[in-house]
Amino acid sequence: MTTDNVKILASNRKAGFEYFLLEHFEAGLSLQGSEIKSIRAGQVSLAEAFVEVDGHEAWLVECHIAPYVQANRFNHDPKRKRRLLLHKRQIRQLWDEVRQKGVTIVPLKVYLKEGRAKIEIALAKGKKLHDKRDSIAQRDQEREMQREARMKD
Repeated sequence: MTTDNVKILASNRKAGFEYFLLEHFEAGLSLQGSEIKSIRAGQVSLAEAFVEVDGHEAWLVECHIAPYVQANRFNHDPKRKRRLLLHKRQIRQLWDEVRQKGVTIVPLKVYLKEGRAKIEIALAKGKKLHDKRDSIAQRDQEREMQREARMKD
């Protein structure tokens, strides 16, 4: 996603801390008109969102897209399930992986790519408490090294 026509609108920063991210996928979102207008305005949150796969389709659940003010009575439900647009083999692969113990699918970021709303999802395995402590220690160590490098300059 290094192209110039990508605008990141929301990201799930805790996902990298809570999970080991195994494999990434890019999916389209099936949206209503008022939803895409809200997303373009940046009114989207992935804080509690997760992905469900039923074997035939993948769904984004608990993603909050704020109601669009100008849509009045044609507005959408902010927390409705939204279908993810993936290839059949990708859905099958996700379905096979999710049936394993401890593997889930988490949304990482919502962005606009060439005018279309996309979502990056990843297969993830939950971290244990000691893994999270290791992540914190590693992050602190990197920060300290950067601080020392700045002091030398």
